[in-house]
Amino acid sequence: MGSIFSPLTSILLLLILLWGGEARDPFACDPKNTATKNLPFCKAWLATGARVKDLIGRLTLQEKVNLLVNNAAAVPRLGIKGYEWWSEALHGVSNVGPGTKFGGQFPAATSFPQVITTAASFNASLWEAIGRVASDEARAMYNGGTAGLTYWSPNVNIFRDPRWGRGQETPGEDPILAGKYAASYVRGLQETDGNRLKVAASCKHFTAYDLDNWNGVDRFHFNAQVSKQDIEDTFNVPFRMCVKEGKVASVMCSYNQVNGVPTCADPILLKRTVRGQWGLNGYIVSDCDSVGVFYNSQHYTSTPEEAAADAIKAGLDLDCGPFLGQHTQNAVKKGLISETDVNGALLNTLTVQMRLGMYDGEPSSHPYGKLGPRDVCTPSHQELALEAARQGIVLLKNKGPSLPLSTRRHPTVAVIGPNSNVTVTMIGNYAGIACGYTSPLEGIGRYTKTIHELGCANVACTNDKQFGRAINVAQQADATVLVMGLDQSIEAETVDRAGLLLPGRQQDLVSKVAAASKGPTILVIMSGGPVDITFAKNNPRIQAILWAGYPGQAGGAAIADILFGTSNPGLSSFGLKLAALPKIVYGTPLHSTKPNLKCNGFRKQFLEV
Repeated sequence: MGSIFSPLTSILLLLILLWGGEARDPFACDPKNTATKNLPFCKAWLATGARVKDLIGRLTLQEKVNLLVNNAAAVPRLGIKGYEWWSEALHGVSNVGPGTKFGGQFPAATSFPQVITTAASFNASLWEAIGRVASDEARAMYNGGTAGLTYWSPNVNIFRDPRWGRGQETPGEDPILAGKYAASYVRGLQETDGNRLKVAASCKHFTAYDLDNWNGVDRFHFNAQVSKQDIEDTFNVPFRMCVKEGKVASVMCSYNQVNGVPTCADPILLKRTVRGQWGLNGYIVSDCDSVGVFYNSQHYTSTPEEAAADAIKAGLDLDCGPFLGQHTQNAVKKGLISETDVNGALLNTLTVQMRLGMYDGEPSSHPYGKLGPRDVCTPSHQELALEAARQGIVLLKNKGPSLPLSTRRHPTVAVIGPNSNVTVTMIGNYAGIACGYTSPLEGIGRYTKTIHELGCANVACTNDKQFGRAINVAQQADATVLVMGLDQSIEAETVDRAGLLLPGRQQDLVSKVAAASKGPTILVIMSGGPVDITFAKNNPRIQAILWAGYPGQAGGAAIADILFGTSNPGLSSFGLKLAALPKIVYGTPLHSTKPNLKCNGFRKQFLEV
């Protein structure tokens, strides 16, 4: 088969192995700064609580308010640099969020399969291993000055409505599976050692959040009507497990209201539940501009100062956005909150920074301070990305059986479909820049000769202009692999789907190619959300079906390994996968947090993976 790494990746690996590296300047408590090095908050041997109390006591009200937002301001007189709290690591270090910059010595990071695919492995040890790799690379990038240490991941919302564009980011619809994923991935990311953190994770978006933009309702105006039992038994389960079992350092509240109260202004959810009942040891952060949203869009309060006060009193510690920085000081002046309330928020954020070692002087003194470019995109990290894709891909149909293909019996394979030669599509959303890609066409080409046609120009597949060429190669080849499905133009943040069918004329292309194919026809679906493929299940000309989700940077290699039998899609380290065939549910009402949600007549069908 040859190496799984491209020539570009090999050059990248050589460059980073030759890198000598320079230490990042201290965030605070620089031992060369004689004005601060002997202050109590800079003494690493003191108890964290005492250090935080000392630091808060030295700040002015304006300085405190400037620390309540994601782009926290510097405090030069105390030797503290500015800090960007917003970084992401949903399935590898991401360039979503201003805290992380790719380039220079860190041009890329390992991009694992999208969460919905990894969750389909049912392998908790895999989830934790991916977290460890992601945080190794995150710490390395922090040490090199290109990333932060606070990562607003994972997304553990319940994927209750199959049309939700962000369902791909979640572990799925089952609360226990989502909770197990949350705890495992967070343990891997944080690798908590006593009170120290490798990086700080954040479970989001709390809670009952499953709508972006559907039928005239968007996430900024959505009020989820949810029973107390459903909150307790469904929506809060993964967050509770994330806090209590994963010991996560942060929880993010969502844009929406729950039963008329914005989540970021609800003391029952934040102060009583997350911090009180579950015992969060960390900070609560808003989704970006959530405080501004519940004032400007939801009109929950009469004045911006009331909105700032309500958020802080509810238990919010940090605002992703400028709102608290703009209005908190006036809220204090008007007596809506006290400076003590502000101190309480800072106690939680500064404690996390202390646990990360940001006030311990030289970053190299931290246990992970030696990580650098040579620890990013390593062969072992990329091999784990490949293995994660293999374990996450699900076999939905295998008539005959037709799989695995044989290089002897199938010396030529037609590879067809709008997702047949994709790269960036495979890593889904909230991803970074991958170390390298193996497309499905490239992966299959490592086993046998391929003939390639797209069939459709893109996943929208608005016409049949390329159908003829696709049918022609299917008639010539010894086997046909159709790689169809969705991408971020169809399902994404701010994009919810209206139905579950394959887009445009994809179904027509699949059926016509299958009818003409000389050899066995295998359908591969690349998607985050479920797709109704009943037509393919019932078509005897389509002998096998794989669901690949968004399988990450090595997705094409994993798909090929399964097609040719190098890897078994029916087994993981936990035994048989629970998805030999899709479970189809007809005619039952969608159970959703969306009000008065109608299904426009299409059949409700779910692939449970």
